Amino acid sequence: MSCDFIALATPGVQTLKPYAVGKPTEELERELGIKNIVKLASNENPLGPGKLALHAARQALESLHLYPDGAGFYLKSALREKFGLRPEQITLGNGSNDLLELIGRGFLNRGDEVIFSQHAFAVYMLVTLGCSAKPVEVPAKLFGHDLAAMADAITERTRIIFIANPNNPTGTWFHRQALESFMQRVPEEVLVVLDEAYVEYVEEEGYPNGFEFVDRYRNVIVTRTFSKMYGLAGLRVGYAVANPEITNVLNRVRQPFNVNAPALAAAAAALNDDNYIEDSKSENTSGLVQIAEGLQALNLHAIPSVANFIAFDCGRPAQPIYEALLHEGVIVRPIGGYGMPNHLRVSIGLGEQNDRFLRALEKVLNV
Repeated sequence: MSCDFIALATPGVQTLKPYAVGKPTEELERELGIKNIVKLASNENPLGPGKLALHAARQALESLHLYPDGAGFYLKSALREKFGLRPEQITLGNGSNDLLELIGRGFLNRGDEVIFSQHAFAVYMLVTLGCSAKPVEVPAKLFGHDLAAMADAITERTRIIFIANPNNPTGTWFHRQALESFMQRVPEEVLVVLDEAYVEYVEEEGYPNGFEFVDRYRNVIVTRTFSKMYGLAGLRVGYAVANPEITNVLNRVRQPFNVNAPALAAAAAALNDDNYIEDSKSENTSGLVQIAEGLQALNLHAIPSVANFIAFDCGRPAQPIYEALLHEGVIVRPIGGYGMPNHLRVSIGLGEQNDRFLRALEKVLNV
């Protein structure tokens, strides 16, 4: 007699599918025997890690026999100096995804409602169902968040609202005044999680700084990551900022050593690597223009983006185009799982990587 272990799982988990990560270059090499692969699938920093972060991580390797600082004193001190945050406001995580899960574990009960937008980050649904809560997906507006409609969706059972600014995978964003109007409609007992994984790339006037909303609204939690602008995706380190009462809850469910020692050291160093940050912004700004103009030349509609990626409409089912690009040694991201079956998302790479993507795309479109 065989045991059905799926049936033993909690009801929410039974409905989940594992998160689909971007295809690694090594996997494509094994499958197709292709070398010199360009990976533009996971919104990583194409410059690689900064020198200051690398140096700090290497120094931390000398103490790998010791547990890391569970309180993250030096990283929290660096965040305080950089942004004026108080240590008691900060929760550290194994990437910002870890923090999204901690928020769910800390505050969701079976049957609670969680609001998020259509085409929003897939982890919001994973967190919700993993905690046996009820997802409430609000239709998007021009591929972005319809904050007014999300406010209309609030009920007495609403516990958390996940909002990404900019949004992944669409690259859309909303203005400070839109967030202000939204927050004025949200009851204090409803947590608003402002996911700012890509905030460092944004240069638009009127873009809201989530930290200011944490200071003004007790129910706002901001999550950020070192995986994108700071080039530390492989080390997995992020942080949440909230009022100390919320932080107290998150630390009750956080594992004591959830961020490793090299990650703590590298993140603290990366925060103040101004030259690296400036180079990363410059490379991304020029790359956004390069790819947007290239897509336009191919008569493909791209969703205007302020992040380090662009989603574009292939004008037909995107999966075959994605697979054809793999045979050209170019990895991008299909986003049919986000309700966008005709779209692909491409991360911004170095200039020559962007050129190779555009040449490959033109080739496969004309086959």
